[in-house]
Amino acid sequence: MKKAIIGKKVGMTQIFDETGKVIPVTVIEAGPCTVVQKKTAEKEGYASVQLGFEDIAEKKLTKPELGHLKKAGVSPVKYLKEFRLEDSSALNVGDVLKADVFAAGDKVDVTGISRGKGYAGVIKRWGAQRTPTTHGGGPVHRHAGSMGSSTDPSRIFKGKIGAGHMGVEQVTVENLDIVKVDAEMNLIAIKGAIPGPKGGIVYIKNTVKNNRVKNTATSISTNPQKASGRNPQKASARKG
Repeated sequence: MKKAIIGKKVGMTQIFDETGKVIPVTVIEAGPCTVVQKKTAEKEGYASVQLGFEDIAEKKLTKPELGHLKKAGVSPVKYLKEFRLEDSSALNVGDVLKADVFAAGDKVDVTGISRGKGYAGVIKRWGAQRTPTTHGGGPVHRHAGSMGSSTDPSRIFKGKIGAGHMGVEQVTVENLDIVKVDAEMNLIAIKGAIPGPKGGIVYIKNTVKNNRVKNTATSISTNPQKASGRNPQKASARKG
């Protein structure tokens, strides 16, 4: 079953598991999200739901936005996001989704807007090399250098690396583990780092990865070239 929710990045901390192992986690304030719109395959050609997150004053929204929300009969919200869910038919306009739609152990993809790094050169932005520092290289060691264009074609082809605004791009990190869910506080702790600054909006949904369970059963090798095959009583053969 596909699940999704809108959240806000709170920050990072660490959680200790039962064995005392420390797990770095990102805490997300997930929901409550209200179903603002529902699309069906019969009318729009595909099934989806539009979720709204974070209440906002009416004066901060445009008339088209207010009209859209009032038609659904929901209070003004700041963020809207559409998700295609397999069970969207079970949801109706006005329903509220909270953090408990997910559970510890779920694997999710998290999408957010990466941190802005400002104007950056080609070395920081693309990992380019410096130009040679000997034989009168001049004060241009961190510049991009020649792009190779001359009279023909007299321009730089698209896709060449260059200096410019770094960051503030949509980034999705896939296959992250949910470590803990606090339904009362609407908090989700996800293992590892996720895109964006503190307070940034993120979208959480089931991972698109196909997580197959590996066969962890161990057996003694029958290959005579291996020590375990020649002598099954050896400690190396019994190691599991």
